[in-house]
Amino acid sequence: MTSRIALDPFVSDLDGETARLREAGPLAAVELPGGVPVWAVTHHAEARALLTDPRLVKDINVWGAWQRGEIAPDWPLIGLANPGRSMLTVDGADHRRMRTLVAQALTPRRVEQMRERITKLTEGLLDALVPGPGGVVDLKADFAYPLPMYVVADLMGIEESRLPRLKELFEKFFSTQTPPAEVIATLTELAGIMAATVAAKRAEPGDDLTSALILASEDGDHLTDEEIVSTLQLMVAAGHETTISLIVNAVVNLSAHPEQRALVLSGEAEWSAVVEETLRYSTPTSHVLIRFATEDVPVGDKVIPAGDALIVSYGAIGRDENAHGPTAGDFDITRTTQNRHISFGHGPHVCPGAALSRLEAAVALPALYARFPSLDLAIPSSELRNKPVVTQNDLHDLPVRLTPTP
Repeated sequence: MTSRIALDPFVSDLDGETARLREAGPLAAVELPGGVPVWAVTHHAEARALLTDPRLVKDINVWGAWQRGEIAPDWPLIGLANPGRSMLTVDGADHRRMRTLVAQALTPRRVEQMRERITKLTEGLLDALVPGPGGVVDLKADFAYPLPMYVVADLMGIEESRLPRLKELFEKFFSTQTPPAEVIATLTELAGIMAATVAAKRAEPGDDLTSALILASEDGDHLTDEEIVSTLQLMVAAGHETTISLIVNAVVNLSAHPEQRALVLSGEAEWSAVVEETLRYSTPTSHVLIRFATEDVPVGDKVIPAGDALIVSYGAIGRDENAHGPTAGDFDITRTTQNRHISFGHGPHVCPGAALSRLEAAVALPALYARFPSLDLAIPSSELRNKPVVTQNDLHDLPVRLTPTP
């Protein structure tokens, strides 16, 4: 019987867990919360190869456990394993069609046009930071969370009044602790909100990505309403969660490494280096679910059997010494291999929102430290708590002490 590493649903020791995965070799046998057996790729070179291997597909019907009825419809992670028909869950010609239409809507020009809005939102959130006792604020709740959520709402044309409810729903969507009775209801409500947004934009188009997807769908190649709804949900989920964790983790890393913070504050290092090293060292996405083997796929001295599932363990991959040398476990913004990370994916399914996430962090972090150059954690880093989300490197909160410039 294969010995498996059980992923902790409470994520109580993420660094220790990813180290064990990496030590297990490039292909590790793991168990997802709920007792679901899968394989995990944990090394950089092997991940790059598997992410472009046509024998690994997104069609959940290839999964033997799914075919045999071993995956419950109310499994807490079902929304990530089977999130509906979008560019995340198809391959080949269908994937190229969907991704092309998204790329035509999410152009570099549209992303760059968001810079002014991101800057304005950032300054407004910083103006509104009100320290509590001892000058402490929860930087995640008051800054790192609302910024990307407002940005993605603007980008997709979602009404701001829906954001509080979306926050609650996405927390349930990602959590391993969502009660089974609420899983299907959560997925249904999320799809309903996205469908209502699509219907509103079809009736009254605006200058937003949802309207652009609808327009593209009416001219030549097209997306069905189901595909637009699933794409919208995918981009909202990925678009805000990744950026929240990127900003939070950058602050944690700079607080834990004051000599690195001094380099960037003095101008000896670029903020882009902070962003890229954070993406590598403490990647926002710990594990991405899920691909399925259409035939036996050898990886090192092991094999992913046909019909088995594979996850991509980016948390382990980012600190692979084979890719980043013996100091892979150190946070170092002067690292020459920092841009070799694949934290936004690799191959045909690479994240289409990577440029936007980088832009948000590149605006938010220097603005934050320009206001509060001595900002530091209000509690020891060992007391920071991860949320029970096995796919995200996500903290419950980020208490920091602000020391504004006189």
